[in-house]
Amino acid sequence: MARKLLHTPDGVRDIYGVECTRKRVIQEKILKVFHLYGYQDIETPTFEFFDIFNESRGSVPSKEMFKFFDRDNHTLVLRPDETPAIARCVTKYFMEEELPIRLCYLERTFINNTSYQGRLKEASQTGVELIGDDSADADAEILSMVIHALKSTGLTEFQIELGEIDFFKGILEEAAMDEETEEKLLELIQNKNYFGVEELVMAESISDELKNVFLKLPELFGSLDQIRIARELTSNPRALKAIKRLEEVNSILESYGLAEYVSYDLGMLSQYQYYTGIIFKAYTYGTGDYIVNGGRYDQLLTQFGKDAPAVGFGISVDELLLALSRQKIITEVPMVNTMILYEEASREQAITLADHFRNTGMAVQLHLKADTKTIEEYETYAARHELYNMLYLDEAGYSVKIRNLMMDHTDEIPLSEYLK
Repeated sequence: MARKLLHTPDGVRDIYGVECTRKRVIQEKILKVFHLYGYQDIETPTFEFFDIFNESRGSVPSKEMFKFFDRDNHTLVLRPDETPAIARCVTKYFMEEELPIRLCYLERTFINNTSYQGRLKEASQTGVELIGDDSADADAEILSMVIHALKSTGLTEFQIELGEIDFFKGILEEAAMDEETEEKLLELIQNKNYFGVEELVMAESISDELKNVFLKLPELFGSLDQIRIARELTSNPRALKAIKRLEEVNSILESYGLAEYVSYDLGMLSQYQYYTGIIFKAYTYGTGDYIVNGGRYDQLLTQFGKDAPAVGFGISVDELLLALSRQKIITEVPMVNTMILYEEASREQAITLADHFRNTGMAVQLHLKADTKTIEEYETYAARHELYNMLYLDEAGYSVKIRNLMMDHTDEIPLSEYLK
């Protein structure tokens, strides 16, 4: 029973030491980019009312939420998705604001995935939301931030796949399929089961033009020129407007000098049903899943009472760290590598020496030597924890014995020399 208590449930894990510090450093690098773009921090509760995330909002399915009850029998959920939480918050605190609101966050999300998916159920996510701007410039700014945020972590080889959900919604609306058929078609496309798509579409009583567009969806990806081919396939106004929007975003990205990082996919869909315009995902080597997910959601805030367009994204920090590790991209981590070992009689000198180092920005560990332990045992301990510099103050405390464990070198310097 005692050993069982040492294990974590499926989908969560401990993180400590250098790995934990590296994660914090990466998150700080990303947040710095957000702040440079003028975004301000926001923090929402870890759990909220179930209705904030219910299926009518187009968020995570109910069966994938961690639900529980408070003492008043309200149904609460651990936050599965940050976007609806921020939409609620913005409506509450910025109802009268008519100009853009820029917010960024660093939070954890909780999704009750099946164990077979191999995904974490508690995941770290950092991202931004731009509220109140429906322009292509806002879309391009968001994509620019994604690129600069990923580059700030040391990542160089990645690609953003950009789609426009209105292209698909336009032709789906024109096809006028029943709800059950629409859901089946969406599932087939999301699973990239294009043989299934062909079988379903050919059985429907829709025009040959529409059938052709649905069947061509797998080919409508790549460069912007490939996307422009879609213009010849449909006359649907909503679909054509979506293509024009992608062209506008691409033109602005060229002004940023970042167009090379973006490819296009008109067949892209998302599990989040609140997306209304551009949608995108970023991929890199070393992970089987996307590291960034985002898009435009112009109708979501309306459900909370504020009529405002919005666009944003979330970076999966855990997937990003995995990719950085597998690509052997080194993140400089400020770790303590020095120990001060002292006898009880030299406590005051040891504290003075430790304060001296810390005031200059150098991290040190302070250890009182136990009578039952030898100096050699402390050296072994220091090496085990990557504390390769050990400073020893004997009972007199007038000098510092310096032991470099990596070079197996020992020196001795008067304490006064250190404190100059």
